[in-house]
Amino acid sequence: MRIIKSLLTRILGLNKPLAVGTKNESTRVDWIRGNLARIPKGARILDAGAGEQQFRKFCGHLTYVSQDFAQYDPKEYNSGLQMAAWDYGKLDIVSDIAAIPEPDHSFDAVMCTEVFEHIVNPREAISEFSRLVKPGGYLLITAPFCSLTHFAPYHYYTGFNRFFYEKELGAKGFDILDIQANGNFFEYVAQEVRRIGHIASLYSKDGLTQKEMIAANVLLTALQRFSDKDTRSFELLNFGLHVFAQKKNDRHEI
Repeated sequence: MRIIKSLLTRILGLNKPLAVGTKNESTRVDWIRGNLARIPKGARILDAGAGEQQFRKFCGHLTYVSQDFAQYDPKEYNSGLQMAAWDYGKLDIVSDIAAIPEPDHSFDAVMCTEVFEHIVNPREAISEFSRLVKPGGYLLITAPFCSLTHFAPYHYYTGFNRFFYEKELGAKGFDILDIQANGNFFEYVAQEVRRIGHIASLYSKDGLTQKEMIAANVLLTALQRFSDKDTRSFELLNFGLHVFAQKKNDRHEI
């Protein structure tokens, strides 16, 4: 039986390492780190919706200010995907993201990562960022294109398309310097295929059989091949969009 299984694994190509669907977070983190490095040394940056302030470590060359509404408690609401534990740490500002108690043009940059889906009105947040950022200052945003219910009850949107950013940021005085799609259709599907076993255990109290695990691996092998040859399937579906923008007036490239 073991010999047959080993032979089947080689024939189906299941012995090859498959990265498809595994790089959502790492790609996003690398993009954030790289674009934070583009912001001039000494600039004052607001981390809006900072959560556990995971990106403070990339802001050593900047004057970092954290803000959050500080109300999420993973034990409060038993629905969707929740964090096992959560610790805001010491926040500099506790407030509504659309009403931050700082003067106009008081920041050289604003960073807002994986927050928009948790805001009832993201347009209000963009207006507030426009108020806070100096002319020529920078705005760094990441948010899902599509997401499962998480951080309930504070999950109001599944995601945002590039057209949202192009329309809303332009209307609030920002030029988009860079907009990147994280992943593509095949990468996203692969991520969810990998999640099936966990979701099945949570919601059907069952698990994948050995045959089903083999079938899932066969599908992942195909998705890896499709992703390797992909052209523009990110237009249909991706993990999320990464946006780096600059406030108009006195604009300078970096």
